[in-house]
Amino acid sequence: MIRLHHLNQSRSLRTLWLLEELGEPYEIVSYQRDAKTHLALDSLKAVHPLGKSPVIEIDGEVYAESGAITELLIERFAPERLRPAIDSAEYGHYLQWINFAESSLMLPLLLELFTTKAGITNNEFLHGYISAEKYKLLSYLNDEVEGKSFIVGNKLSGADFMLSFDLIMLAKREALENYPHIKQYALQLASLDSYQRSMRLEANYDQSI
Repeated sequence: MIRLHHLNQSRSLRTLWLLEELGEPYEIVSYQRDAKTHLALDSLKAVHPLGKSPVIEIDGEVYAESGAITELLIERFAPERLRPAIDSAEYGHYLQWINFAESSLMLPLLLELFTTKAGITNNEFLHGYISAEKYKLLSYLNDEVEGKSFIVGNKLSGADFMLSFDLIMLAKREALENYPHIKQYALQLASLDSYQRSMRLEANYDQSI
């Protein structure tokens, strides 16, 4: 049995969707963000020292980091279905997009979130950097998903699960209007049954909604 320690409105949405797609038995342990700080509560530290989510338990072992969890679950339960063959050219692109989602693209999104919450409105360097990076990265992604339903080989893979949370963040900020191919790609992912099931679960567990 897989146990997912799931924090509302977090990267754990990636893992929740993946688990729904895999169809393997799992259970959810739900955690809520602090209503004032919007941070994870200390109860998650009892599961993993970092106190973050997602965290999964399998066979008595505890694993953190959404990218690592995505690769681990796919390698164990669906390597032929949800990732390209290791000896294929597409495998390198697969790894690139998995890492792009949590490194290149996530950085300006988090900086934007933090500066907004901190009320930083007059830092020309920060706002210039965020704006330029977002434009560069989203323009690149927009070109790459043109005419595609999925990011690698036009087949659902771990890279799509990783990008999904970034797209959710961008959609909430209404930041996709100038990137029609990303918007279409996001809508295609959102149309999948497993994605919709995971969003219903998130809504059921998220007490802040």
